[in-house]
Amino acid sequence: MKIGELNVNRIGYGAMRVIEDPSIWGPPKDKANAHRVLRRAYELGANFFDTAESYGPHYSEITIAEAMHPYPKDLVIGTKCGLSRPKPSRWDEDGHPEKLRKDLEGSLKRLKLGRIDLYQLHAPDPKVPFEDQIGALAEFQREGKVRHVGLSNVTVKQFEQARKIVPIVSVQNRYNLGDRSSEDVLKACEHLGIAFLPWFPLGDGASLDSARVKALAKKLGAAPSQVVIAWLLQKSPVMLPIPGTGSVEHLEENMAAAKLRLSAADMAALQ
Repeated sequence: MKIGELNVNRIGYGAMRVIEDPSIWGPPKDKANAHRVLRRAYELGANFFDTAESYGPHYSEITIAEAMHPYPKDLVIGTKCGLSRPKPSRWDEDGHPEKLRKDLEGSLKRLKLGRIDLYQLHAPDPKVPFEDQIGALAEFQREGKVRHVGLSNVTVKQFEQARKIVPIVSVQNRYNLGDRSSEDVLKACEHLGIAFLPWFPLGDGASLDSARVKALAKKLGAAPSQVVIAWLLQKSPVMLPIPGTGSVEHLEENMAAAKLRLSAADMAALQ
């Protein structure tokens, strides 16, 4: 599938989880393992990595560069801006253009890039006019520091508003088998052929523990996590799941979901 004109495989890697701390705070506790996970993700076909300057903060981006730079030619890296982390428990929207500019320059330096493939507004800041936030990203693109612009945690209305300011190539909203509250945004992306990145693709564990998922996993000889990822892949042609993990074993399990095929009856059982 495509992000803009960039070709990516159907399962990417969400690099938030290279930070093992539950609050996503501080550097990886086991840096060598974090490097192994990132390199193995690419080896298994995840040629899209999703990160954010707020993960760590900063350490997810730093770790990606440590493990992968100089980057393979087909590796697409997306990062995000617009959140402030004053302490581990805080994820505060800050969409002031000067903050977004600071985020951009920091991400370019940490990732060792001259241009970011996909730069996403992490979450709209209700305290700042939305058009000012998107306008800043459009300016970064005009400057050549950003190839493509994406959105995260937006409504259909915000998606449409942003598209009037700058071309949007992807939307990243929470979406999984148990939480389909962004169904309208997914449909809008489908209509336009724009990539939809479902964050929290495995959900909070409830779906994995559900009787219908367990039964289907047993029938197919698969793990419950593979069933729900396969469901996402078959749910929509624009779906690009980005499951994250700090374990090579779980990573290999997640990536193998790309080979799992659900029948029409299987899909109906999960509706």
